[in-house]
Amino acid sequence: MKSFAQFLCQSACATAFLASSALAAAAFTACQVTDTGGIDDNSFNQTAWKGVEDAEAELGISGRFLESQAETDYEANINSLLGGACDVIITVGFLLGDATKTAAEQNPDQKFSIVDFAYDPALPNVLGQVYATDEAAFLAGYLAAGMTGTGTLGVFGGINIPPVTIFMDGFHHGVTYYNSQKGTAVTVLGWDPATREGLFTNNFDSLDDGRAFAQNLYDEGADIVLPVAGPVGLGSAALADELGTDKLKIIGVDADLYFTDPAKKHVYLTSITKRMDATVLQVIKAVMEGSFEGGVLTGTLANGGVDLAPFHDMEGDVPEDLKAELASVRQGIIDGSIDVSP
Repeated sequence: MKSFAQFLCQSACATAFLASSALAAAAFTACQVTDTGGIDDNSFNQTAWKGVEDAEAELGISGRFLESQAETDYEANINSLLGGACDVIITVGFLLGDATKTAAEQNPDQKFSIVDFAYDPALPNVLGQVYATDEAAFLAGYLAAGMTGTGTLGVFGGINIPPVTIFMDGFHHGVTYYNSQKGTAVTVLGWDPATREGLFTNNFDSLDDGRAFAQNLYDEGADIVLPVAGPVGLGSAALADELGTDKLKIIGVDADLYFTDPAKKHVYLTSITKRMDATVLQVIKAVMEGSFEGGVLTGTLANGGVDLAPFHDMEGDVPEDLKAELASVRQGIIDGSIDVSP
């Protein structure tokens, strides 16, 4: 039996341990550098920042961010965070790849993680967060092909870079798979996986471009449009709101736009989600636990890193047999019997 003195010692040690852990968490800082579009872009910057916010709430750490107004801000923002104040620096977006690499190589003791980019060969102090968004986009393409009334779908991107075109590839291949299974001829405007050519706004912030590109696709017959351009897609949603969802529906990207664009939530058939919040939180935990290593962390359908959001207000519009087919296609992607990049 433990003596009262032993009990007091045990309690004091436990209290000291908890206090020490709390102090360590409070002293831990995760810093983020956004891409253009802002921290509240309803898309990848905001979703990645949610991972830091989740770490603040769950782990008691501190978080801060710097917003990039233009590509010329990337290097300066990263450099301003160097010097020991950040336990991990998280950069958000493919376009920050070069600036992050330069800073990481010049500061080998600083831990970095970059969203939507991975280095080959890997850098020992950088963990890339990448996502198999073509898997979820394949499902979205199959869904859209089964829901279109005109037989024509549309897609456009922000910039012709891999984290954008991977959505467009998956979507196109999902439609192609639907056609092969159903004997239909649903067409996709705006992207050709073979030539790597398509429609791009060349920015991630102009809502006017989002409206204009969606209008052009609608005028050419598309009744469902997938904008892969961050906040630009909000302009497409505004057009769908004005036209009515019987004429135009939108598929969101990155976050579940039903929640992040609540004023226009009714126009979204679904969203192709990337759980950047979950992977950012995982990176922060790894740094805190001392298990951080450079390399690649990949989000897939199987591990929940990517997914197709619920149909929400359009739940009743999606036929039950199409829902069953989507479940079967999902399983086929996970077990490898369906190739999303033929």
